[in-house]
Amino acid sequence: MFFVRLVPALLALGLFRATAYSDDAAPAPPAVVARDSSGNVTVRATRIAEPIVVDGLLDDETYRDVQSITGFIQQEPREGEEATEATEVWLLFDDDNVYVSARCWDSHPERMIGNEMRRDNQALSRNENFGVMFDTFHDRRNSFMFHVNVLGGLTDALAVDERNVNKDWNTVWNARTGRFEEGWTVEIAIPFKSLRFRSGREQVWGVNFRRIVQWKNEVSYLTEIPAAYDLRGLVKASSAATLVGLEAAPARNLEVKPYAITTLRTDQTLVPAVENDLGAEAGFDVKYGITRSLVADVTVNTDFAQVEDDEIQVNLTRFDVQYPEKREFFLEGQGNFAFGNAGFGGDFNDQGSPNNAPILFFSRRIGISDAGVVPIRAGARVTGKAGPYTLGVLSIHTDEFEPAGFDPTGFSVLRVKRDILRKSQIGALFTHRSESVATEGSNEVFGIDGSIGLSDALVVGGYYAGSRTEGLEGDDESYRGIFDYNSDLYGLRVSHTLVDENFNPEIGFLRREDFRESLAKLRLSRRPASGRIRKVSLEPGLEYVTDPRGRLESRQAQMTFRMELQNGDQWNADYEKNFEFLPEPFEVYPGSVIPVGEYDFQNVRLSYQLGPQRTISGRVTYLFGGFYGGTRNEWSYQGRIETSPMLSLEPSVSVNRVALRDAFTATLLGGRTTVNVSPRMSLSALVQYSSFDSEFLTNLRFRWEYQPGSDFFVVYNDGRGTGLEEPLLLQSRSLSVKLTRLLRF
Repeated sequence: MFFVRLVPALLALGLFRATAYSDDAAPAPPAVVARDSSGNVTVRATRIAEPIVVDGLLDDETYRDVQSITGFIQQEPREGEEATEATEVWLLFDDDNVYVSARCWDSHPERMIGNEMRRDNQALSRNENFGVMFDTFHDRRNSFMFHVNVLGGLTDALAVDERNVNKDWNTVWNARTGRFEEGWTVEIAIPFKSLRFRSGREQVWGVNFRRIVQWKNEVSYLTEIPAAYDLRGLVKASSAATLVGLEAAPARNLEVKPYAITTLRTDQTLVPAVENDLGAEAGFDVKYGITRSLVADVTVNTDFAQVEDDEIQVNLTRFDVQYPEKREFFLEGQGNFAFGNAGFGGDFNDQGSPNNAPILFFSRRIGISDAGVVPIRAGARVTGKAGPYTLGVLSIHTDEFEPAGFDPTGFSVLRVKRDILRKSQIGALFTHRSESVATEGSNEVFGIDGSIGLSDALVVGGYYAGSRTEGLEGDDESYRGIFDYNSDLYGLRVSHTLVDENFNPEIGFLRREDFRESLAKLRLSRRPASGRIRKVSLEPGLEYVTDPRGRLESRQAQMTFRMELQNGDQWNADYEKNFEFLPEPFEVYPGSVIPVGEYDFQNVRLSYQLGPQRTISGRVTYLFGGFYGGTRNEWSYQGRIETSPMLSLEPSVSVNRVALRDAFTATLLGGRTTVNVSPRMSLSALVQYSSFDSEFLTNLRFRWEYQPGSDFFVVYNDGRGTGLEEPLLLQSRSLSVKLTRLLRF
């Protein structure tokens, strides 16, 4: 039945034609920047004869000869008004690079906030910050983003369909910052080889710039961006300016990145145990530009020893916890494989209701198991665009892994999407695992999805999928429909999801199995005309979950009140009324089992987010109420203590006290300390203790990007048990030294 439905849907992919944005329709180049009566902005790039010296000083003659781009428009706090702090931008290029430089004027430079230098750290956006977005295909959907804070801290990211943002994507680029008496300056150089774009010498792109003046909590853009998008406004490619005058010289696009690693490892959990085992490995990655817009990647003997440990999460539910992907090979092109309604969510508060929709492709299913790291021997990937189509093809082969009982396994993923209309797309996904973990045989998943952007604020979409696992017959389908309206003052999300009993995406992630969910959330917001309050929101919601046969399993009625202050602080108050039916006993904590039955309980969660301008910032949360016939109290803090730009301290603590038949306390303590020698050199320590898992984990990581794209790592991991009889008993320990070198041709 599934194939009968799938084949006509796949054929339909060719029946739609994407809205064209022809180069011939591009506005005539202005002197530097022009605005028409409808608010459309056109920017001209200027060719330069000599490369810019990227030092952040803006002392090249070019800045005196070329007019700057100005006229930034506030998004916050006063949408549509002129920015209160002036910003001048220059957009230049030569045969090899695109250059973006900015002079950020500031009326009170002594108040500027700069306390973070770690690459890709979220705190960079809570400093004085300048960013640029390029929509290189001018499809009004996808973009590359580059951000630099006042200290020279770097962030790069990919955005797909104006929703799915991959902040862990990294490429080769360079930036430097400087100071002057009335503000700060920045120079950015991005090689053409680091970007993907249409073939041809003459290019028409989309472009936008963003300036964050953090000390006054002001955000402004070159073009007008609705306040509803907050800091996500840079991904709104459909509102970007049109960039003309840019020329890309033909060039080969081949990268080879070999690595060498040596590791000293001890693991007492293995049988037989490993003691001070010395090993060495080598491998390489190759990246080749098939066209300007399609790129192929090959990896051999892949190693991820440099990846930081996962942050431990306390899970008091009976469902799995999803940890984020951190491995570089799987991060690039990640958005191309997104399926279904990934990225929907608007501006709703989701602290109390995790997303139950299945993820059909979740890359952490490859090379990672509960028993340890599964060796990846080789893999290949092709990602990019071909006209209106977005493509993603992946093939990975892993080795035998006895601790988990895995045979050598092949993983394959095929993803295709086609742009239709102005902000819409349809697509299909296929995944294959040669060795199923559920039965003897293979596992395949097939799905079709689509979303229709009816306006900037309104999107409707859904998917239909089925799985085939040898040995599992019937009830193997899943579908979802979603209506999502998200404007600045109003929001409404309605969705319905079904997951059958035998729906089995083995290269995906299922938080919950065998269920039917109906969800509705409403948001009403207001912006006071003046005073200390920027925005207040009231958000009622209802989640109703049954099994596919109609028996109620979960129900949550929720009411959230949110308040955003002008100084960057936020306050949330949540009330939740819950019903849970447990069809089987549930061990919530080692030795504490909740029996089968029906449970009604209520919770209140209060939280306060301290703004980044404070010496101590972060989120403080207190939760109290019922819990499966008992009570629960939770205190937590996760934040930052400002010391200096070179040293950051990020403590975290979570204490859950639960009183059931047997009372228990689940404690999670952690802290990350980072010494930033420069934006490209850092030493970090992540220390975590969990009473839930009775473990104490230490991760020390030194990273030096000695040239863009090339790294030197030293990583130490230490895992110890925390039992009463033998506290801090060593379980595993490793020391790894890894060197990578990027060669570009």
